[in-house]
Amino acid sequence: MKLYVSPGACSLAPHIALIAAGLPFSVERVSLKTKAIAGGGDFREISDKGSVPALQLDDGRVLTEAAVLLQYIADQAPAANLAPAPGSFERYQVMEWLNYIATELHKRFTPIFTPGCTEEGRNAAWAALARPLGYLAGKLDGGEFLMGSQFSIADAYLFTVLNWAVFARFSLDDWPALQAYQARVGAIPFVQEAMRAEGLA
Repeated sequence: MKLYVSPGACSLAPHIALIAAGLPFSVERVSLKTKAIAGGGDFREISDKGSVPALQLDDGRVLTEAAVLLQYIADQAPAANLAPAPGSFERYQVMEWLNYIATELHKRFTPIFTPGCTEEGRNAAWAALARPLGYLAGKLDGGEFLMGSQFSIADAYLFTVLNWAVFARFSLDDWPALQAYQARVGAIPFVQEAMRAEGLA
């Protein structure tokens, strides 16, 4: 399999999951500005959406969207316990978290990284993140991971998105439970490996 990434983007989540799953894969870096693939070629020929992540399977087919890739990866390596069994109630809980992260966190960060965004716009976007960040902090206060004691694909996604606060020059000081969570997840060896591979650590 081949994973198309841009360092620090949401493609970091499936990058983490692939390493955690122990699956064989290679990585291709993509410029989100020019859509050029570091190894040569136009990324839009891989995915006409033009945004990472994209996972090219061994047979040439391509999957996109971080939440979908995360579930696909988990299902290819069930022994890694990155997601509960398909059809179980717990699996739907993981899907619930993936959807919450995608809609309430991921998309609310978008204005902050949009070229031409004013300081007023940045601050408004960050203010809009306060409610979901507070909700997550409450859920994680005293807990280890989103699904309890077991790291899951939802944690790969949440860690990735929360990490954007650093790039956006915002602080998570108001949510010590989220700071502790980031430190806890960031210390996991396969997370560190993915971070190093993308030049983030």
